[in-house]
Amino acid sequence: LIHSFENEHVMAGQGTAAVELLEDVPDLDVILCPVGGGGLLSGTAIAAKSIRPQIQVIAVEPENADDAAQSFRAGKRIVTKKKFTIADGLRTNVGERTFPIIRRCVDDIVTVSEEAIVAAMRAIWETMKIVVEPSAAVPYAAVREGKIDTAQRRIGIILTGGNVDLDALPWR
Repeated sequence: LIHSFENEHVMAGQGTAAVELLEDVPDLDVILCPVGGGGLLSGTAIAAKSIRPQIQVIAVEPENADDAAQSFRAGKRIVTKKKFTIADGLRTNVGERTFPIIRRCVDDIVTVSEEAIVAAMRAIWETMKIVVEPSAAVPYAAVREGKIDTAQRRIGIILTGGNVDLDALPWR
């Protein structure tokens, strides 16, 4: 059985998102990435810092599932009982293998509200015409909420998935 985020090969594969992003936009200042278990974030941070050491990698997670932010601030992995979040792909706790990588390679972790997630998801659907799931909208929510300093900075956002139940849209 291959774990979805506690596996070095999975992390490496997920890091290719950062490689492709930096191939397209080599002078990025910041990459924003959602965090749940931390596999995508770990791979992204390792790849991005290997290619462009001065780049900032900032993770974003829901306020209602903020174990990675708590862990990052405490300097040790904190396991929490998850509350409800619409970003169901980010409900899991940060991993035992991923957290040390996150501590070493990630510059910050910020959190966003449920309302901001829904607004960001809808904005992506409406303006970019890209179907994203709530978990994918979390980094953009941080930009929209003003949690990320965007002044004079080139920012790349990793949009992660489109697993959406159309009958359960939050703005219906």
